[in-house]
Amino acid sequence: MEIDYNKDTIGTSGKSEVDKSIIKVSAIITCPSCNFKKKFKNQFNQQDLENMVVAIKCLDWLTCNKCGELLNLNLEFEI
Repeated sequence: MEIDYNKDTIGTSGKSEVDKSIIKVSAIITCPSCNFKKKFKNQFNQQDLENMVVAIKCLDWLTCNKCGELLNLNLEFEI
């Protein structure tokens, strides 16, 4: 069985079908007033897209501990 599996993946990029359904997200939070910068990484299945939306909404309302400014949120997606 293991040999058959390896034969099927020859000539492909090596990623399985499960990997194609994962969305990788990097959230970069920066402060417009001071030099604060933080990067968070997470991954979600496409079926669990609602969890990603909840996580992004939580990050969108953060304020800086140093100066109290509303932090900027930039997202990078790898699908």
